[in-house]
Amino acid sequence: MQYTSTRGRESVRSTQAILNGLAPDGGLYVPCVFPEGFDSLSLIGLPFEEMAARIFTLFLDDFDGIPALVSRAYRNKFDCADITPLKKVGKRYVLELFHGPTCAFKDVALSALPVLMTAAMRQEGAAKEIMILTATSGDTGKAAMEGFKDVPGIRITVFYPAGGVSPVQEKQMTSQAGKNVCVAAVKGNFDDAQSAVKEIFAKGLPDGSGTVLSSANSINIGRLVPQIVYYFKAYSDLVMSGEIAAGDPVDFTVPTGNFGDILAGYFAKRIGLPVEKLICASNANHVLTDFFRTGVYDRNRPFYKTTSPSMDILISSNLERLLYLLGGEDPAQVKALMESLKKDGSFAVPPALLRRLQETFPAGFADDAAAAGAIRAVWEKHGYLMDPHTAVAWSVAESLPDPGRPSVILSTASPYKFPAAVLEALGQKAADDPFDLMGQLSSFTGTPVPKPLASLKTAPVRFSDVVGRENLYEYVVSLTEGND
Repeated sequence: MQYTSTRGRESVRSTQAILNGLAPDGGLYVPCVFPEGFDSLSLIGLPFEEMAARIFTLFLDDFDGIPALVSRAYRNKFDCADITPLKKVGKRYVLELFHGPTCAFKDVALSALPVLMTAAMRQEGAAKEIMILTATSGDTGKAAMEGFKDVPGIRITVFYPAGGVSPVQEKQMTSQAGKNVCVAAVKGNFDDAQSAVKEIFAKGLPDGSGTVLSSANSINIGRLVPQIVYYFKAYSDLVMSGEIAAGDPVDFTVPTGNFGDILAGYFAKRIGLPVEKLICASNANHVLTDFFRTGVYDRNRPFYKTTSPSMDILISSNLERLLYLLGGEDPAQVKALMESLKKDGSFAVPPALLRRLQETFPAGFADDAAAAGAIRAVWEKHGYLMDPHTAVAWSVAESLPDPGRPSVILSTASPYKFPAAVLEALGQKAADDPFDLMGQLSSFTGTPVPKPLASLKTAPVRFSDVVGRENLYEYVVSLTEGND
């Protein structure tokens, strides 16, 4: 399997693509050719790890000993044997992706990426230390640091928007253990942090630093491949439970901001999974919804802080991959669109490309009020507790015409990561201390606080830096000094 940049550089092996993170020309890696002739239905009934090994082998065939790598990534790290269980809620199905060590969907990919990266370092003979740079809108940061903590030869630095994540998300990051981890708040929003990190990649570190850069964001192809697995797992569960017959089409509704999670679903569709529609669900920052409806991507708009902060994004990095794959794999077109976005804050795609996008990606959005209404309605009617991101997806799915086929909602985080918003949606007056809220939510609903979150209140804060966007490069350089 070879990977090429969306902006047109030469192809590289999967091991190189994972180590690089971002392509040298600023583009994102995509498969040169998707696997052909794969029998997607042959995975039905397989355990999660065996299913993952089969999919990893398709996309990452340069790696040695993939079954052992998968076992190392997932064994004994999740609180249920299924890893990503599927729950029937009313007439819909909820794919729970929050049973890992940080209670968010990023755990599925970020349990695997450190294992893949260290294997790639060994196979490629990487001599220098790797510095992982990651911007996070809330969940990637903790999951990445947890995955990479104390991994030899790798350091990780995470940047999150100051005041732009929930108190639980922030405490998860600032209390993170590990000798090789660092986290800092950035003055501004997630887009400011993400753009600054991309600029650091483009500029590179000073000569002789003894360190090379890579990424744990979903711009890294090693993040996307593991996420393909749970689409197959959800489909398998539907077949094994008798809800559908093998080969029947299914829809997935995905709450998304950076477009990585939903893009993994498209990769699953490309290799044969019977996915009919991938419904793009946005919050009040609905730049993606507007794009899929009109073909115009315009980030020149108000930015809203919402109760679903992981989706508070106006520049969706992974959309670039989809534009490349559905736009005739034309790197010149992608480069022109991305330059227009950087210069003018907007771009428009040709009508033919818009039609291809709309064939697979219906889109909708739900604001905080709609999400709160979904949380309360689903709890009162079905006794099922959702976080605000999942509620956005539920609300969008409910707003669309019934397709007459199963609809799977991706649940990307535990409701206990956003207890204030959930309690308020349930009509409860929230306590003042954000960490007392988890106990209040547990008492009211009779559901348990996840173990990884229960001890957060007393966890000591290790990191408190706040950095201006314009100073991020110097900050990163200071962290690498003395590594040569």
